[in-house]
Amino acid sequence: MSTAVVHNLWTTAADPISKIDAPKIEYAQLSPTLIVVGAAVVGILVEAFVPRRARYHAQLFVSVVALVAAFAAVVALAADGYGTTKAHIAAMGAIAVDGPALFLQGTILLSALVGLFTFAERRLDPETHGNRVDSFAAQAASVPGSDSEKAAVKAGFTTTEVFPLLLFAVAGMLVFPAANDLLTLFIALEVFSLPLYLLCALARRKRLLSQEAAVKYFLLGSFASAFTLFGIALLYGYAGSVSYATIAQVVDGTVTDVSPALADTMGNDVLLLIGAAMLVMGLLFKVGAVPFHMWTPDVYQGAPTPVTGFMAAATKVAAFGALLRILYVVLPGLRWDWRPVMWGVAVVTMLGGAIVAITQTDIKRLLAYSSIAHAGFILAGVIATTPDGVSSVLFYLAAYSFVTIGAFAVVTLVRDAGGEATHLSKWAGLGRRSPLVAAVFAVFLLAFAGIPLTSGFAGKFAVFKAAAEGGAAPLVVVGVISSAIAAFFYIRVIVLMFFSEPRPDGPTVAVPSPLTMTTIGVGVAVTLVLGVAPQYFLDLASQAGVFVR
Repeated sequence: MSTAVVHNLWTTAADPISKIDAPKIEYAQLSPTLIVVGAAVVGILVEAFVPRRARYHAQLFVSVVALVAAFAAVVALAADGYGTTKAHIAAMGAIAVDGPALFLQGTILLSALVGLFTFAERRLDPETHGNRVDSFAAQAASVPGSDSEKAAVKAGFTTTEVFPLLLFAVAGMLVFPAANDLLTLFIALEVFSLPLYLLCALARRKRLLSQEAAVKYFLLGSFASAFTLFGIALLYGYAGSVSYATIAQVVDGTVTDVSPALADTMGNDVLLLIGAAMLVMGLLFKVGAVPFHMWTPDVYQGAPTPVTGFMAAATKVAAFGALLRILYVVLPGLRWDWRPVMWGVAVVTMLGGAIVAITQTDIKRLLAYSSIAHAGFILAGVIATTPDGVSSVLFYLAAYSFVTIGAFAVVTLVRDAGGEATHLSKWAGLGRRSPLVAAVFAVFLLAFAGIPLTSGFAGKFAVFKAAAEGGAAPLVVVGVISSAIAAFFYIRVIVLMFFSEPRPDGPTVAVPSPLTMTTIGVGVAVTLVLGVAPQYFLDLASQAGVFVR
């Protein structure tokens, strides 16, 4: 009798186990992310096993090869039709492989590659103890000003860990706009945020300011992550699923299989509204929209300038990609609820960023407030809720990222005895001292201001046109007024550089290696090409502007 019972239990327990399906992962379609993650792991092994002298070159080689290979994989997927006809949901419903995802991944990889060159720059600071140094602390763990730090500087140490950290951040950013369920979204958010918190603390000069920036970023970022996670929990409680498609069906009321438990929560709009608000709040923090922008100026000013440039460009691209997917794929049924709120956020972001930037005296803080104003302009395209809205945002992000990295690369060149001279008064007369550097910076400032024949004008025109056609004409009026206010302080910097007398104790312009020259050259080229002949890239963005559902 007992044996029969045991036998019976065994078979009933074993029966469901035989039905567990192995997960089906489309590795080829996830290859861009997998290449970058693999290279980041290789970078950690390089830190462990390669002698200190050879690490810098090994890490630079691994990082460049990985980013180029990942970009080639994105292009191959797009050429194979995964951006248009073959767009689908991969990795058991976790990742979307579609036009917006591939376009944003390509943009992130290119801007990361260009930003990587500024990370690797080693000719700007004077040699210390016969060793070339970069922008990063000799030994991150040592207390600023301590004996161990002095010993590390004297020994010629450099923090080569920044390369794998950059790759991990890029890997998270690649998944973020392509995530197709809320848990994947949250994991990607953490994967790219944590390396950025560390990178912000690693400046060689002004280390205390840098560490303060990192702590502020970490604390505020943790709050934003907590809001996001709480929002995910509430949306899961509302819809009984973390999958974007299922939540969208429950919101629309088109869901077919309604269990009694789901029927109870579906009627509870409080869960849906508060959950959606918290989730969107976390994403607005990442793009630096008012009133979630407080971290931006302090972190941009304190972080090492190469990190600031990379972060300002790539984080915005990833976060706006995720925001678009949440609003267009998950919450289109809530459009009448979220649009008025986003209107308000866009208006205060455009005006707030532009007005406060006028009062800034530090070039990095000025660019930080400028990036806040740009977040408002991009939100105008998000609010359009039309296919043109998506493609205009994609184009704007691509244009904006290269201008930003180029501008911060120029900031690294202007130096005095204390390192980078970021106070605006030091930039007076720069156009007479080194006309080429000042002219290049002027091109970037004109692009930020949205002057015709620059990529900034083409991007703003596309976004405002989409917003106007989407019924948000008053928003366009506010955007144009904000652009006019913003143009004032960009042009003020240009006047300061070209029409002021250079100060005798003014900064010098360091001669960079070909790495930073490449970054600035690519920035100028993209700015002018997208400004003079934007049509091909606008068409590319509009082809890539359809989300897979």
